[in-house]
Order: sequence, then C-alpha cells, then structure tokens
Amino acid sequence: MTDAPQASPIRVAIVDDHPMVAEGIQSILESFDDITVVATLTNGREAVDQLPNLRPDVVLMDLNMPEIGGLTATEMLLELDPDLRVLILSMHDSPEYISTALSHGAMGYILKDVPTEEIKTAIDAVMMGNRYLCTGAKGSLEPEDGPDREPLTTREQMVLLQLAQGKSNKEVALELNISVRTVETHRKNIKRKLGISSTAGLTRYAMEHGVLQGTGVGL
Repeated sequence: MTDAPQASPIRVAIVDDHPMVAEGIQSILESFDDITVVATLTNGREAVDQLPNLRPDVVLMDLNMPEIGGLTATEMLLELDPDLRVLILSMHDSPEYISTALSHGAMGYILKDVPTEEIKTAIDAVMMGNRYLCTGAKGSLEPEDGPDREPLTTREQMVLLQLAQGKSNKEVALELNISVRTVETHRKNIKRKLGISSTAGLTRYAMEHGVLQGTGVGL
C-alpha cells in the first residue's frame, strides 16, 4: 500500500532586528513538523532583497527596524508577490498601529508576548486566507466596516474593481471613459474612506469583500 503524499511544509521567514526575539521564534516554529524557517533577517532592506528568491509562504514582520521599516517592507514585498502572507509581529497594541498595518496589506497582527501556540494558530489562519488578530490586538481595534464608515459610491466601486485588477490610472480612465485626473481623485477618496494607503491593500480589500467575484481575478 502506497503512503499518501505529504503536504509541503509551510515556508516561514522571520524579519526582526532583535536577534534573541528572532532566535526564540525560530526555535518555536522549528518544533512543528509542518513548518520550515527559510530565513531570519534583521531589517526590511534584507527582506526586500532576499525574500523574493527564498519564496516564503508567510513572513513574520517586525514594525520598527532600521533601513526599511516593517510597513514599507510589507508593501514592497506584496507588490512583488501579492500571494505572500505577512503577519506583523509587534509589541505595540494601539489601534493606530494595527489598522495601519492592515491597510498596508498585512493579513494579521500578533503581539510579541502571545503564547507559543498562538503564533502557529496565526500562521495556519493566514495560510487558509483568513485575517488573524491576536486577542490583545482584536480587542483594541475598531471594526473596519462599522456604521460610521463612509460608503463607496457606485463610481468609486467601479474604479476599485479596475484598480484591484492591476490596471493603471490611465487604463482605468480609458475603460470607464473618464479623465486620468478623475481616476486619481476617486482613488484618493477610496483610500481615505477605506483607510487603505497602498495598491496591494486595495486589492486585498477587494478580494476579502467580494469585489472581484465573477471577474476571474485573484481567486
């Protein structure tokens, strides 16, 4: 009887400028049979330079690092690989930090003092395509789709759909028969209303909220 093929281990990279923190997390993760740590890096510059070649599935990313910080590195990495899952690993639990990290495309946010098992839980969650906030982070974050959020207009939804498909402002203008300046205005308003600052963040929002359903894009 032939054994069933085993799934490939989850490839994880750790980016943190504190060696003891990185080594501790690496030791924790290597205790799981279904995880392989492919790199431990010390700043965002190393992450952007090296991770595209290492092709991790999940990156545990610190926020405050020299050369390139975690948020900028997250945005740059997602521009190169939109399928990458980034989990922010931080000591900051303020709503501003958490919402900003999510708006830059991170799929999760966990605090550095979480139990060992929760790091694994977070990795498994984002590998399934789900957003993950640890208990401390979830409790301090206001719901992103609360009643006070200003809704997108029909035209803004149309522009978001085009942008989420990777089209440039000029291509969107041609598709919708409007000026490039108008597209830029809509784009600015969309980001303001959704609290998103990056194109990768817009794409992820569109995927999570069903904007791309039926287009065959990103699914």
